[in-house]
Amino acid sequence: MTNTENDPTRSLEQYPPASAQRPTPVGPKTNTLAIISLVSAFFVSLAAVITGHIALGQIRRTGESGHGLAVTGLVLGYVGIASQVLVVAIVIVFAATVIPLVLAVAGGTAAGLPLTSSSSEPQRSEPQTGESNGTLATGTVGAARFDEGFLSVGTGPQLVDVYFDPMCPYCRQFEETNGAQLAALVSDGTITLRLHSLTFLDRMSQGTDYSTRASAALTCQATLNPDSLLAFQAALFANQPAEDTEGLTDSELAALADGPADITGCMASGDYQAWSQANTEQAVNGSIADAEISQIQGTPTVLVNGGVYYGGLTDPAEFLAFLTANSLG
Repeated sequence: MTNTENDPTRSLEQYPPASAQRPTPVGPKTNTLAIISLVSAFFVSLAAVITGHIALGQIRRTGESGHGLAVTGLVLGYVGIASQVLVVAIVIVFAATVIPLVLAVAGGTAAGLPLTSSSSEPQRSEPQTGESNGTLATGTVGAARFDEGFLSVGTGPQLVDVYFDPMCPYCRQFEETNGAQLAALVSDGTITLRLHSLTFLDRMSQGTDYSTRASAALTCQATLNPDSLLAFQAALFANQPAEDTEGLTDSELAALADGPADITGCMASGDYQAWSQANTEQAVNGSIADAEISQIQGTPTVLVNGGVYYGGLTDPAEFLAFLTANSLG
């Protein structure tokens, strides 16, 4: 019998070469947060930035792979954040400028200049009561220049025309800013101030025709107490009702008027309502003599010797500079 226990040849055949048992090299593990950073960059930019920074720190410590993924996630995250900030800024600017403009146009006022339309023009199919048989007042009574269509104070060489609606909030801004300044220029003989009280915002007073009534009250004051006309105008704006309200009653309007004569009877008669509406129709549909514009597109519109003031409504120095620059002589 052959003994195989000590056969060296057989022993070698039972075991594979040592080289066949060497392990295959394995690359470094990809950092998990680096992957998360890249993926989240497309959905949540802030998460991409946070996880990207954490991933870079871990990669430096552990030697894991994924550095490029983390950097890409960071870049995309920061770009996303910058884009979001830009969008928010645009939305804020839009909300602060464009939306009020759109709402103003819809409500009849655009950037302080309410646009007129067929619905805002006076409808005068029936004559107003109180003006004899529907005929309009003529001639000159006190500060009212009926034929020319305005109320006038002062005798200065520089002509300042102010077109306004008693219910227009932007007109109130102009009056509060420049009313006292204009009154002073009237007093020192610098200007002749011509007031054009319009009525197109009647539709904003819930059927009470507040703009027409307030314009007529202003005309009553001009005829009965001309020296107190500007004070009454200032009082009208100081007590201006909000749009979409009924406005002041006739008695409340009359109570604002100072002077020796009571305007209550004049207002009760309805005098000058049709004249005020006719002036509005002429202003928005007719022509304006000796002016840069042919029609009034909104209020307040202010002309200095025919030149249109396009400046701010709340800067008296800007308006005074415009007046000076457009003065005659």
